[in-house]
Amino acid sequence: MVLTVCSGPGATEHQAPSPRGAEHQASTPRATEGPAVDPIALAAVDEVEITTLVDNSFDGLLPSYAGVARPSSRAAGVPSPLFEGGRTRVGMVAEHGFSALVTVGRAGSSSTLLFDTGVSPEGMATNAERLGIDFSGLRGVVLSHGHYDHAGGFDGLLRLRRRRGLPLTVHPAVWTRRRVLLPGADASELPTLSKGALAREGFEVVERRVPSLLVDASVLISGEVDRTTEFERGMPRSHEAWDGGTWRHDPLVVDDQALVVHLAGRGLVVLTGCGHAGVVNIVRHAMRLTGVDRLVAVIGGFHLGGSAFEPIIGPTVAALQELRPDLVVAGHCTGWRAQHALAAALPGAWVPSSAGSSYRLEAA
Repeated sequence: MVLTVCSGPGATEHQAPSPRGAEHQASTPRATEGPAVDPIALAAVDEVEITTLVDNSFDGLLPSYAGVARPSSRAAGVPSPLFEGGRTRVGMVAEHGFSALVTVGRAGSSSTLLFDTGVSPEGMATNAERLGIDFSGLRGVVLSHGHYDHAGGFDGLLRLRRRRGLPLTVHPAVWTRRRVLLPGADASELPTLSKGALAREGFEVVERRVPSLLVDASVLISGEVDRTTEFERGMPRSHEAWDGGTWRHDPLVVDDQALVVHLAGRGLVVLTGCGHAGVVNIVRHAMRLTGVDRLVAVIGGFHLGGSAFEPIIGPTVAALQELRPDLVVAGHCTGWRAQHALAAALPGAWVPSSAGSSYRLEAA
């Protein structure tokens, strides 16, 4: 996988917020001065297919239709001695995590990347096996951010690839130690991915804060996302990061980044992990970087679940309505209230997320 670093006005490496700065300043929207990177020359593709390998839900009764393929609830057979014949049929594993396979087609050839790896060591790999997916031709792995529910499946990936590593594109803050400190409860430190362990397994770790282009300049990794909306302020006070000397509020999750594809004649397809930067911030950032002002699809986690985020469901949905996407697949951490709001506001675009589903989009 060839990685191109995009540089120029608007793509300089952002400095991490000063640990001594006021916390409210860290989550205040930042100005985006001047034009984007000339803009970034993201090559248009003929088609893109995104398959959700790990998501919080699986519904085996969802129908397939044009552009949306669902795995059957009888998708795979597994041994079970209590059934006649010694086997039964199962669907996909659903768990609180996210992983997606992204295949882009251009000029008669295709390339595939893995975006996030799910939460458990084997959940993503199990679903890939049940779907009959071959990882031997995988070009690389991209991590949206360092939270463990997106980085937990490397063991299964290595098993499927017979211990052969891959290029791994991450933000340098992906290794940050983090914890959750709730009132009246002991602090709970989150599992932190090991850079050394990944390197020993053969992963070629590429760290970039700035946007970068992969697979022949047909896939853009956003780098750090500009925070420009007034309502997407990041994580609550309970989310903390270790700065080398003490634990501090970590509202930004600055390593949060998205994957972007330009579908020829139609516009941008944006894939998020948790969308900690804010799904509207992410989409606007992608448009600014590429100079493409049309959103075709946004897929992934929008992080609108729970009391800290439900107040921003309204403005988020309103902003997405203005963008008029053709497809909205909000999964993982989006939350049921936001799902209902999106379905009501965007009935022609909203599609329920379910593990194992594939979404295929073609150029105009």
